[in-house]
Amino acid sequence: MKIAHGTLVMAVDGSKMLLFRNEGDERFIILDTLSHDRIDHPSTHEMGSDAPGRVFSSGGQRRSAYEETDWHERAEEGFAIKAADRLERVATSGKADIVVLAPPRMLGYLRRHWGRNTRDAIVAEIGKDVVRREWDDIACTIADHDPAVD
Repeated sequence: MKIAHGTLVMAVDGSKMLLFRNEGDERFIILDTLSHDRIDHPSTHEMGSDAPGRVFSSGGQRRSAYEETDWHERAEEGFAIKAADRLERVATSGKADIVVLAPPRMLGYLRRHWGRNTRDAIVAEIGKDVVRREWDDIACTIADHDPAVD
């Protein structure tokens, strides 16, 4: 995939977000870091220690447990809201195309929280976890992406 000079690239997972601008051209992608953010998730027992509650059915002696909360999933979705908000502010401030790289589950969270400006500016969504890679590996992932396959 070719991306124009000035295209914004966001790489995000459940705990880290990187925002780049393509300072190269369509042939050679050169990603310049604009911002980065990171959160550290504590272990599950530190995030929530209560046992799931019990429910008593109205008919008889039957009981069942509520589903236990996945605290890491909630933290990831909270981070996705933060990343989507950041992307919306960037999309509102200028007329740049946007490419988003994230694991598929994170892409789902992001899509739920993108605003209209972000949706209009996105030219590609790539369902890969690249946030811990070097910028040149991220650039290669974008270059190798085939939008027709999406």
